Amino acid sequence: MEADDIAAAVAYKPDYTSLTFGEPPAGRPYVIVNMVSSLDGRVTIEGNERGLGSKIDQRLMRELRVHADIVMNGAGTLRASGTSSRLDDPALEELRIARGKTRTPISAIVSASGDLPLERAFFRARDFEGVVYLAASAPAERREAIEATGRRVFEVPDEGVRWILHHMRDEFDARRLLVEGGPTLNGELFDAGLVDELFLTLGPVVVGGNDVLAAVVSDRAPSLERTTRLEIVSAVPNPVTNEIYTRYQVQRET
Repeated sequence: MEADDIAAAVAYKPDYTSLTFGEPPAGRPYVIVNMVSSLDGRVTIEGNERGLGSKIDQRLMRELRVHADIVMNGAGTLRASGTSSRLDDPALEELRIARGKTRTPISAIVSASGDLPLERAFFRARDFEGVVYLAASAPAERREAIEATGRRVFEVPDEGVRWILHHMRDEFDARRLLVEGGPTLNGELFDAGLVDELFLTLGPVVVGGNDVLAAVVSDRAPSLERTTRLEIVSAVPNPVTNEIYTRYQVQRET
């Protein structure tokens, strides 16, 4: 997008820095999932998300990070595109500080195998704190290699993502967790009933293909009884980028 187009597109975007959220449930953070998807439900093109969302969508992602204590990604996302919790804008950093937060959120990676690209900025950078949640079954030499980068590693028992969320609340006093993918991690969280909100940007493209990932991937067989029902909070169209920025809350049984 040219500078004039970006300026015009900004005029239509929602202000994610001013959002309010509910209180965290007992024993875990309030969990917000943020994804970008094509109109046919695909979240990657040629192996990553590039080409699905505009610079405005990327800006909204960083505005959501203003609210987060921790930003979490799966290992597949780290391998495909790299990840960090940076805001890339001093004004957003100052907004966090004014609200009593650290300059940037903690960046967390979840990995079953420990097979991670240690040359990535996540492991080399020191302008944000990074931690790795590693399955207990991962080889010891991989854990040692990760720890040698200076990043802390936490061993995850069989409870999986539920244990991770409890640990984040206990260890870091995390009240809000922003999950930026990938689809398998999203699926684990939805299956466990641990997602509170979903932010989904709909990009104006149709990807097609038979083996392209959707926003949520799970080994659990689909059934009407176990679907997750959500209630729409907002849907904001952007006629410049042709995107729609949607926000949903998960319906809880009362």
